[in-house]
Formats: sequence, C-alpha cells, structure tokens
Amino acid sequence: MTHPTQNILAPNRDHGGGLDAAIDSYGGARADWMDLSSGINPVPYPMPDVLASDWTALPDAAALTALTDAARAFWQVPGGADILAAPGTSAIIAQIPRLAPPGTVSIPPPTYNEHAAAFRFHGWREADGATPDARVHVHPNNPDGRLWTRAEVTASLSIIDESFCDTCPDHSLIKLTVHQGTLVLKSFGKFWGLAGLRLGFVIGQPDLITFLREALGPWAVSGPALRIGTVALSDHAWAHMTRRRLWDDSTRLDGVMNRCGAELVGGTALFRLYRVENATAWQARLARHHIWTRIFPYSSHLLRLGLPPADKWARLDAALWHQTCRCCWSPRWCWMRCLANLSRSGGAFRIRRF
Repeated sequence: MTHPTQNILAPNRDHGGGLDAAIDSYGGARADWMDLSSGINPVPYPMPDVLASDWTALPDAAALTALTDAARAFWQVPGGADILAAPGTSAIIAQIPRLAPPGTVSIPPPTYNEHAAAFRFHGWREADGATPDARVHVHPNNPDGRLWTRAEVTASLSIIDESFCDTCPDHSLIKLTVHQGTLVLKSFGKFWGLAGLRLGFVIGQPDLITFLREALGPWAVSGPALRIGTVALSDHAWAHMTRRRLWDDSTRLDGVMNRCGAELVGGTALFRLYRVENATAWQARLARHHIWTRIFPYSSHLLRLGLPPADKWARLDAALWHQTCRCCWSPRWCWMRCLANLSRSGGAFRIRRF
C-alpha cells in the first residue's frame, strides 16, 4: 500500500560528510582524512570557556534570551519579527510543513534535499507549474550558490534558507520577515565552523514562531550551545575578518582547480562547485589521497569542494597535481629507479589529470 505522504518529490537524501563509508573503501584512520565534502568553515570560532553548570543544569530563560538578543543584533532582525533558537536548522526544517495544511510546494532543484524530505513526509506535493502554496528558496543555493531576489519570494508560505548567507550578508533577505508567511533560516555551524554544536535559528512573524517553539518543546538548545553561541554572535570583528579570509581562500581554491582543468560553476565562500569530465573519477582519485569530496547522484560532471584548513593546501595541491612517471607509472616520484630510462627517453614526464 502506498503511504499517504508519498508523492513525486525526489526521496534521495544524500549529504556531504560520510567519512565512515570513505574510510571503509579507501582505508586510513579518521585523523588521516581531510573532509572537503561539506561547506563548514575549516577555521572554527575559538571555543570560549564553558561553565560546569552549562552541562549540569537545565538551560535557563536568561541564557536563551542572551542568545536570541545576540542573534537579533548580529542579523539585524526587524523589530516586528520573532526569533527562535533550535538544535540545528534541520530540526526546524522538519517542522515547517506543519505551519499550513498540505498543498503544493516548489523547491527548485538542485538544492539541499532536507526541505523536500520534510514536505514529503507531511503530505505535500510538488508544484506542477501552478502557483504553489509554499516555496523554498535556499539563498545562496547549495550547491550552485544561486541568489534569489525579493521579487521571487511570492508564496503564501515562503521559506528562505540562509544557512550559507553569513559570507555575503548584504544579500540577506531577512527584512522580508516582516511579511506574514515568510521565514528565514540561519545556521550557526557552517560559518562559525561548529557544526557539532547543533545550533540554528528561524526568524518570522510571532504566530509562526510561536507554533514552531511549541513544536520543539522546552530546553531545545543545550547550555553549552547557549553560551558559545552568545559569545560568537557577539563577536562582530571575528565575523568580518572571517568573511574576508573565506573569500580569499575560495578564490585560491578556484585557481588551484582551474589549473587542473576544472571549470567553476558556482558556489559560496564556504564551498565551490566545479564541472569536470568525470566527477566519480575525481572523487576516487582524491580519496586515494584521503581527501573526501562531494559528488551528486543527478550529475556525472559536478564536483563540490569545501575549503581546506590553512595547513592542508599543499596536500590538496599535491593530490590534484599528482605526477606519474612515464617510465614505470609509479604513483610517486622515482628518480633513482628510472633515472637511466628517463635519460634515454629525454626525461619526459606526463601529468595525468582526472
């Protein structure tokens, strides 16, 4: 029997990460791997001191208020909008379809697939060209970095997922939360590089936020997350410096990939999307160097990379430009073994690209 929530929305829920599967296939310990498959800041916010009571006591209202006040100031939340902190944006995404009776939803692909999964679970159907009852705008979009405009936010229930927008705050559509039915999502883990903390926010009109608050229940955010989030969101100087560094590093990554024959498709300052001849081959080749990247089930040519840590650029460059001896096809330089043959053949090396 077909479950009533099944519809034509794609069921695939592939994500970045998944190092366990990579390790099973290519070996090594987790510490040996460089995970570039997710768009998380590789230079995280420096951890502030956490009190013992943050771990042992139930989170209190004063700490929650301090966090939401800091978030309101950081994102310049309009005065008429309310804000809710949650244990990650995924927890909010799972509840949003309950804000309206099931109808039609537009989620322009390709994009982050948890939105489709949530609407599908709650019985919504994909829009078939008519004006949808709800629409999701991932802004900037994951994985291609597309930015939406105010004029495109027209559905009676409009979700604007700004999980990656902290790298380009001038493009934020948060001012639209003064309109009924418009919600903006914010992720803490990506820009601040603390994904394991599980902290996210939703901003919108008070009636919608009240419903979501009741749906999540009390003490949704842990004591350590309240304290760390408050300190980090109050540190505007760190955010400004980080934005500049991330854009510099993303430009650097484009240069490295371009020299290897990859074509930039789009992205954000936290991840870049490239078109390559064979994405699976690129991923496998880098995985043999214990570097994990993201490919997509809907394309054989798209490859997404996050930014390497500051001390790992040389390792990525070496893996991308790995040269193979024309004489013995060894996976490393072998001057002693092949010096005589190289001399006889004119010393030619061939760079093997993906």
